Amino acid sequence: MKTQRPYNGGQVTQLTPDYEAPRRRGRGRRPADQVRAEILTAAGNLLLAEGMAGFTIEKVAAQAGASRMTIYKWWPSKGALALDGYFAVVGPVLAFPDTGDIVADLTSQLTAFVHLMTDTSAGRVVSQLIAQAQTDPDLAVVYRERYSAPRRAMGVEALTRAVARGQLRPDIDAESVVDQLWGACYHRLLIPDQPLTEEFAATLVDNLMRGLR
Repeated sequence: MKTQRPYNGGQVTQLTPDYEAPRRRGRGRRPADQVRAEILTAAGNLLLAEGMAGFTIEKVAAQAGASRMTIYKWWPSKGALALDGYFAVVGPVLAFPDTGDIVADLTSQLTAFVHLMTDTSAGRVVSQLIAQAQTDPDLAVVYRERYSAPRRAMGVEALTRAVARGQLRPDIDAESVVDQLWGACYHRLLIPDQPLTEEFAATLVDNLMRGLR
């Protein structure tokens, strides 16, 4: 896999893989956990390579060496599988740091998010997932339960820890702060009147910190 320019001591990984043809599996039954993991890897790779337009259950099944019946046993729809595959690939990149410095942690996490959205195909894909969730109830539920809600909880927990350390005012509304930070980034991603940049992320954190301390 290719890598993008480093930031904050790390690197943003190019998530679009070299797409592989379906591999022949050896004989014998694979453990369920292994099958599920291989399905998620195949789904994430296919989604990032081809987007929602080229994403099908049949292609995922072929790449993972699994049956459609097995896939539908775990995922109710194509959209639900696509989202889980997406998060399986991007989740490690979006891990929330906890260095004890809320400004550094927010800046690092927001910067990682910005680079993921702009330097890889993940930004295009998540825009497609959000759009499809408007007409796919199963995907909408999975998006909230498995992606947006856990991501929001990480931000709220980080802010709550900062309050406990005395770094932020005790009366802040952590949920609103999450909306102000990541909501602003999603706004620029989905309605690109202005560019989504690392400088924009740093400015967001700086502006909010003036009122939160």
